[in-house]
Amino acid sequence: MMNTFEYGFSELGIGEESIGRLLGSGNEYPYDEFSGLVMELLENASRVCSVKAEYIICPVEEWNSDRQSVTLKGVIFNLKHIVYRQLRKSESIAIFLCTAGPGPETLVRKAMEDGDPFASYIYDIIGSEIAEHASRLILKEVTNAAEISGMKVTNRYSPGYCGWDVSDQHGLFRLMPDNSCGISLNDSALMSPEKSASGMIGIGNDVSFDPYPCITCPRIECLYRKTHE
Repeated sequence: MMNTFEYGFSELGIGEESIGRLLGSGNEYPYDEFSGLVMELLENASRVCSVKAEYIICPVEEWNSDRQSVTLKGVIFNLKHIVYRQLRKSESIAIFLCTAGPGPETLVRKAMEDGDPFASYIYDIIGSEIAEHASRLILKEVTNAAEISGMKVTNRYSPGYCGWDVSDQHGLFRLMPDNSCGISLNDSALMSPEKSASGMIGIGNDVSFDPYPCITCPRIECLYRKTHE
């Protein structure tokens, strides 16, 4: 059964502080100089985003330690070492999609066309934050559903991170053919709207949640690593 959600911007918990952490590093964010601009751009983004999310739970058919893969409904996902290690005790997997909608990337393009690359950059960060916070909300939804059955959950993992090849996006979308989020996937496994996210959350009796997941990931250039360190 597909579980679908729509969130208002205020439910995401995005504010000047969270954008500031991504613009700078700790106390390096110049609040006095950029505060008014960030608040204005956040307000603009809040009016055009259309945040949608959904998930479906798939029983695990097979774990293959040699290939470091999992099979769900006949689809094989080659998770690679880090993600396989974190998910391998799961009895079922929640496949999720979420999106900020096309609005934020429209603001990115418009600001660039208007000759304001800095505003375009901030809009891009805001769009990424909307998709990130929508992913956090869908994790809470899955956690609540799992706890009703006495189960625990893992962190969420997405293709393209922690060594998991982005091409496995195609498998995720095959398991969600009627996605109400309206996200499409091109041949290179890139999503549209761009500010979207997909991935897996493990569910089971013996799984665990890592409060510091960035420690296990080698992607040091990730925008969100600084917010978790």
